[in-house]
Amino acid sequence: MILKALYDYYNALSARGKITPPGWSEAKVSYALSIDEKGELRGVIPLKIMSSDGKKEVPQSMRVPEQSIRSSGIVSNFLCEGSSYFLGTDDKGKPERSARCFEAAKKLHHEILDGVDSPAAAAVLAFFDSRRPGTAEDDPILAPYMKELVRGAWIVFEYGGKYVHDYPEIREAWHSYRNECSAKTDTGRCLVTGMQGTIARLHPPIKGIKDAQSSGASLVSFNAGAFESYGHEQGMNSPVSEEAASAYAAALNYLIISDRKNVRYVSDTAVVFWAEDAEPLYQDLFSFMTFGGEKIVSDSENTVSDSKIRSAAGLLACGYSAEVGGITLDPDNNFYVLGLAPNAARLSVRFFMRNTFGKMLANVNAHAERLRIVKPAYIDDGSLPIWRMLSETVNQKEKKKQASPPMTGAVMRAILSDTPYPATLLEQTMLRIRAERNITYGRAAILKAFFLKNEMYNVPKEVLQVELNEESTCLPYVLGRLFAVLEFVQREANPGIKATIKDKYFNSASATPATIFPLLTNLSQHHLRKLETGSRIYYDKMIRALECKINETLPARFPLAEQGMFHLGYYHQTQKLFEKKEKNKGDN
Repeated sequence: MILKALYDYYNALSARGKITPPGWSEAKVSYALSIDEKGELRGVIPLKIMSSDGKKEVPQSMRVPEQSIRSSGIVSNFLCEGSSYFLGTDDKGKPERSARCFEAAKKLHHEILDGVDSPAAAAVLAFFDSRRPGTAEDDPILAPYMKELVRGAWIVFEYGGKYVHDYPEIREAWHSYRNECSAKTDTGRCLVTGMQGTIARLHPPIKGIKDAQSSGASLVSFNAGAFESYGHEQGMNSPVSEEAASAYAAALNYLIISDRKNVRYVSDTAVVFWAEDAEPLYQDLFSFMTFGGEKIVSDSENTVSDSKIRSAAGLLACGYSAEVGGITLDPDNNFYVLGLAPNAARLSVRFFMRNTFGKMLANVNAHAERLRIVKPAYIDDGSLPIWRMLSETVNQKEKKKQASPPMTGAVMRAILSDTPYPATLLEQTMLRIRAERNITYGRAAILKAFFLKNEMYNVPKEVLQVELNEESTCLPYVLGRLFAVLEFVQREANPGIKATIKDKYFNSASATPATIFPLLTNLSQHHLRKLETGSRIYYDKMIRALECKINETLPARFPLAEQGMFHLGYYHQTQKLFEKKEKNKGDN
């Protein structure tokens, strides 16, 4: 299913002229070795460009001959390699291995370019024939660049003012070599296309995933006997044609590398998404509505306003077409979301979702509506994109602020398919609240959304409101409100106090109310006596009104769901008290 979707996406990109043809791939190239007709090095051409944020120089993306898959073995790429293969030296301290790498590159280039009538081909072969491994450090032309070259920078050749891999006769030689190699391999019926073809024993690597191998990781691979069956080896266990393997890998690499603004990371998971017809505006709109961030720019280079984007998203979610930046979007267009995580030399699929674009947006909008809750005045943007929501479950003092990967995948699946949230989301949120004794805007929003969607917890809808529900008599909610008022009274009675009842009693009050609240009520009388008459009467009435809503004996213990209701009552009441305080300040 994943491979077929990516294969179709490749064909859609190819029709739009946005993807590399078969036999070619994108690589991040840092330098070009400029050579003359005798293969002698004339200079080194830096190819780095400024990053999009203008903060540093980064390698340039370049279309080069398709690169081989390798882990620990010696396998050379054609016309685009590192210093081990082109110069016979690196920083790994293994000169014998570097010499073998150089010889492998020399052999490959002779196999492909011998007999090619081209000055560029002759120059490359002369370069390999004239150089000796391990002598690059003594070359004055290479010296200024050696430090970075030996660290793995990708290198190409330049001859006659043009990159060697761009010469027509060189490209033709490369395609002829690929066809000859394919003719020597097994054929069979491809599981992706359903057609007979040459089966790929190894699939092209997927590059650009954070924390995966820099040389690329495999989405499909069989590299040990334990993974093989019926005598089949490597890719023959799951026959995919070389054409299909090359296409799906090119499409995925395009999404991750060339179209990087639409790759979003949630915990360790790289989330990539695409529309079936390859119209990039679907990606932009989905990215904005789901993850926030980048603005959408129309063809006329004008930024589309947030209100227009949200209006268009609302129409699409309801099943109507919408126009954004001069392009009409179809709610019935198929849309795909794929979550990939690094796992040694392979990629783990965290989730894969397929639906119409309109339905996908409807699910995202429904999630956003469930999250909606009153926010503190100091928060300008009340939206909670997925990455920010999940950060609420993480200790912000940890060095690696990363939400639980399994929980991340489960939450993403729940949001995009409009199914109940995983229990781990509630558990992790409650864990952070207990550890920090702090109910942030994001955590309160998570609790509200979780209980609205996960109806099996039987939380009354009356407490799952955007703002304070003063009419609710739900005991945990009322007790949460009462705790907020008692804390507020303490603050008013002791201006500048650093530690309140929240720091000492919050967790126990929400978990064992029968033990703590009698103590807090008695303590509040001491705090009330410190207030001025008007304030004392005002807060005393508020406390009594809340106590009148308690019509049952306080339980010895609250389970998790009731603790969540307590937290929501506390959060709602706290926002209301601070709102009134701000209004009173304004009146003065």
